[in-house]
Parts: sequence; C-alpha cells; structure tokens
Amino acid sequence: MRRRSPVTPSTDHMEKGTNKSQNSRICVLGFLCIFFWGFLLYFHFVVIGGRTFHDYSVVQVVDPISSESRVSKPKLPVIRPISTIHQTPVVDIHNEYNNDSPVNKDLVLGESKKKPQSNPVVEQKPDEFVNPKPEPVIGKETVDIHYEYNNGEAVNKDLVLGESKKPQLVEQKTDEFVNLKSDPVIEKESERKVFPFEKALRTVENTSDPCGGRYVYVHDLPSRFNEDMLKQCRSLSKWTNMCKFTTNAGLGPPLENTEGVFSEKGWYATNQFAVDVIFSNRMKQYECLTNDSSLAAAIFVPFYAGFDIARYLWGYNISVRDSASLDLVDWLQKRPEWGIMGGKDHFLVAGRITWDFRRLSEEENDWGNKLLFLPAAKNMSMLVVESSPWNANDFAIPYPTYFHPSKDAEVFAWQDRMMNLDRKWLFCFAGAPRPDNPKSIRGQIIDQCKNSEVGKLLECDLGESKCHSPSSIMQMFQSSVFCLQPQGDSYTRRSAFDSMLAGCIPVFFHPGSAYTQYTWHLPKNYTKYSVFIPEDDLRKKRISLEECLGRIPPDQVKMMREEVINLIPRLIYADPRSKLESHKDAFDVSVQAIIDKVTRLRKDVMEGRTNDDFIEELSWKYALLDEGEYVGVHEWDPFFSKPKPNDGKTDSDGSSAEAAKNSWKNEQRDHS
Repeated sequence: MRRRSPVTPSTDHMEKGTNKSQNSRICVLGFLCIFFWGFLLYFHFVVIGGRTFHDYSVVQVVDPISSESRVSKPKLPVIRPISTIHQTPVVDIHNEYNNDSPVNKDLVLGESKKKPQSNPVVEQKPDEFVNPKPEPVIGKETVDIHYEYNNGEAVNKDLVLGESKKPQLVEQKTDEFVNLKSDPVIEKESERKVFPFEKALRTVENTSDPCGGRYVYVHDLPSRFNEDMLKQCRSLSKWTNMCKFTTNAGLGPPLENTEGVFSEKGWYATNQFAVDVIFSNRMKQYECLTNDSSLAAAIFVPFYAGFDIARYLWGYNISVRDSASLDLVDWLQKRPEWGIMGGKDHFLVAGRITWDFRRLSEEENDWGNKLLFLPAAKNMSMLVVESSPWNANDFAIPYPTYFHPSKDAEVFAWQDRMMNLDRKWLFCFAGAPRPDNPKSIRGQIIDQCKNSEVGKLLECDLGESKCHSPSSIMQMFQSSVFCLQPQGDSYTRRSAFDSMLAGCIPVFFHPGSAYTQYTWHLPKNYTKYSVFIPEDDLRKKRISLEECLGRIPPDQVKMMREEVINLIPRLIYADPRSKLESHKDAFDVSVQAIIDKVTRLRKDVMEGRTNDDFIEELSWKYALLDEGEYVGVHEWDPFFSKPKPNDGKTDSDGSSAEAAKNSWKNEQRDHS
C-alpha cells in the first residue's frame, strides 16, 4: 500500500502571507520616515530657523574722541543678520543695574559661561573677510577704529581688526539700545579735575632734572617797588644813612680786621634791617630760576617791604604808609600767576619785625601799615626777622650777621677757628637796660654780670662806642661760653645770631626769642644748642646765672658748642654775588621751606584735604609739632597769652606796636 506524503502548504498561500507582512513593514517605515522628516523640518524652520532669521546683533560704535564720557555724537547702529554660513557664536549679555548704571553680570558664549568683562571687545576674524570689510563682532580681540574729520566732527572711516587698541563698544540685543559704561579707568580719568599747578608738581618726577620741584618764578615788578627805593636811600631811615648799607648787594661796606677778630674775607658792616635787598640779590643767583611760571614750585615777589615802611613811619599819615602795599596787591591780582592759587604760592621778604606791618586800626597815631592784614596778603607768605605767634602768614628768618662768605672754604675755616678758641668768660651780655619797661629783666642780667667774676658785660647805653663796634661785640662773644639773650624791644634781637656765629651758646629767657620763631633754621630740640631760663625765675631772683650755668657738665657744654658751630652755615647769608657749593645758607633753607609749604598745600588741594581744625591764634605751636600731632596744652602757653582788648575795638592792647615803636627809638639812640 502506498503511503501518502506529508501535506505541505500551498505556494499561493505562502506568497499571500509574505506580501501582507512586507506591506505592514513598509507602512511602518514610511510613517517613521514621514515623522522624522516632519520633525527635522519643524526643528529646522521653527527652532533653528527662528533664531537664524529673527536674531540680530546690533553694534554701536562710539566715538572715543569725545570729552563727555568719551562719546560725542553716537553713530547710527550698524545692524546685520548673523549669517548661517559663518556661524559666529552669539554673546548673551545679562545686565544688572547699580545706581541706574548697567553692570555686566556675566557673558555666556554659546553654552559655556565666561568671566565677567567690564567692556566686551571684538573677536579677530580670519583673513578671508576682505571685501566688503566685516563689521566688528564681539569677541576676544580688539578693534582699531580710524576716524576722519568732517567739519570738526569725527567720522568713522573704517574698522580694522587689530590687537592692541581697545575701542569703546556698546552691544545691543535686538532693537533695544543698552548703554554700557565705557572703560572705568578712562571714565575716571576724564572726570578727574585738572589743576593748573600739576605741571609744576610733575617736574619732581624728572630724575634727570636737578631743579625738578625746585623752580622759582620771580615777578618782574615795576621799579617803584624796589630799585627806586635804593635810589632814594637817604629816606629809608630817619636817623641812619642807609646808602652805605645798601652797597655791595646789600652787605654794606667791608669791615677792617685790624684786631684779628674776623677772618680775612667775607666780613661786612651789615645793617640788621637790610634783608630785603640781600635776599633779592641772592635770588638772582638762585640756580633754579624759571621764566615759565607753570613750572614754578613757588613765586617770589621782590618787593622791598621793609624799606617801604621805614621811609614813612615817622611824620606820615596812614594813607601814605599803606599806598605801596595797596598798589602792590592791586598789581599782583591782575597777573595770571596770581589766579593759579590766589597768591598762596607767592612769597616776599621784609627785613623788619612783623609788628611794623600789622596796624590794628585806622587811627592816624597807630603804628605801621596794614600790609599783613590785607586779604590778599594773608594768602601770601611773608618772611620777616620776627614773626607773630598769633598769625599764620608770616615766617621768621635770621637777622643778617657780619659774615657773608663766598666760598665753602671760608665757612670751614671759620668753624674750625671757633671750635678751638679759649673762652675765659662763663657768660656775657651786650645790651642796654630798659628802665621804662617794668617787665624787662635786663636790669637783673646787668646786675648779675657786674657782680660775677666769670661774667662779662658790654653796656650799650649812653652811646658807648664799643657796643656799636662789630669787632668789640664779636671779640666778647668769642671769649665767652654762654651768651645771654633776653628779649629786646620785641621778642627777638640780632645779637642771638652774632653770638652763635662766634660759637657762643645762647641763653634764652622767652621761647619767642628763638624757639617759636626760627623753626626752619634751628632744631626743634632747643636743648641741643641753647639754655632756657624762664623770665620769672630771674625776675623774682630765684636763680643765679653763675650757679645755673656753672652746673652744666663740661661734656654737655662741648656738645652744645659743637651743635651751635654746626648750625652756622644755615644762619648766615652767603655773599649774594656768589654761591656756596656744599652748604645751605639761610637763604637756601628759607626758599626750600617755602617750596615745601606750597607743595604740601597743592597736594592737599588735589586730594581734597582741608585744614579746618587749624587755630590761627595758636600758630606758634604748629611748627613745634610733628605731623598729625594734637595741638594741646603746652608749657609755653603762659608766654603767649594774647593781650586782651583795652577798649573793645582792637584785638590787642597795643603792646606789640609799642615794642615795634621802641625798636625804632632804640635805633635812634644807637645812632645818636
């Protein structure tokens, strides 16, 4: 029996099943393809296309030449679409506002954050961008912007991509204008106030210029303020023929050295009130003069103020006494140099005491003129041989002595000689009593000198010729260890400088005789070169000069004498027709002090510092203090208690004016 083979599926049925499965797959693939292309087109046109065709970068180029926040007339913004071909990343700038000024919080480049930038700069583009010239795009590098000028207005010629110069660019998103601040350093520089004296201050930075920071400009005054006075020299003093004292550039006639008291050269019969002409002639030799006032560290006014007042003190009304001072101030205030600091950089010299220039009232019988009370003069610095302890516009400089060396060797030789002298007297005094002044201690000093075997006295009363002989005075000082220097008719006297020139240690009885006066020329530590004995100790006979001075140890005496002799160069005025090389004389010290004063004031003005706490009536204290030290109670306060009004109209009882008047009376007595 034949077996039947196994039944197999029909071929038709198999083909039908296979076709059905393939159709299903095609449908799925088609659907996926449609979905994929649909998504791709959506992403391209909606997401990407939206950014491509609706996002613009606006670059506003700001003219950097303007003086107002570095922007003159802002240029129209250059707007261009960011090309899809050159895919330049867009910088997303987030701004926060601080005091109404936008501040860049962060910069997001693409998807990564970068550090904040105060001023976005332009990215360097490849060299392929040649024509047309590409617009600057915010990036890492900088843009060098060239301008042409059309009728005085800056026009952007082209934008050249560079590497060194930083432009001021403002980026904006879409159509919104966002004003970013320019470079804060440039903005700060443009806002800083410029002072007309900055050029003078900068000269000190020039290390190759030996005069940097030391230039002095001298006003070319009309001759009526100086030289014409010398032509009328006989009118400069009622009792003294000043003509001989104005010779030799103000030094006077040479002194003969018949007794061997002086050295061979440099000694003159110099009048104690001749500083006006000595100082002015010395200024002509100053090594740092300039004709450019903008370079000047200080400005000198060559007005012979001392000679001016001397000729009108006796027998002239106040309008005559004030006329030259008022004329001078009027002339100065019209000068452009005055307007720089209102005269606070100006200085002048007067070879008289300050009280001759401080008339307290408009009464005809009141003393002196009112030069130092004029508002303009209060801004200037006036150098006088004695200053006021209650005013801030005058400064004391040494009285002239008889010694005016022209070479350093003359100074060295004199110092060596004074160091090796044999001094047989313990103390000495040259002067006259003041019987009409009950406060004077001269009577007690004269008595102690007469009653001591180690004291030497040279009385100047009754016209004794030796007291007026430079040779006799210097010989006594050279032979004494200590020289007594009480007040004269006013606080100070020339004798103090003559004695120190002789190497004699000065003994002062009032701080106003030296310590609060010559603070530029003498050490603050007065015990290094002098002895101080309060007037009351002598007035009340509580002290013996011989015992007090005799107790000072010899080693200390030697040190004090060395200090005095070392001070000699800065206390004398060198010959105005020459210049010392290695020494600073009284002129050099004074000029440098004025320059330092003006420089400090200028720096304070630039830095906005004011001296509102300054108390003018305590002026004498400030020069004694270190910088920043508190002005408080001082042991010398009783010596400077300001006189009280006697009639309710003035700020003084006139004692200062009386002292000035007495000094002239003493001059009359000396030359009678």
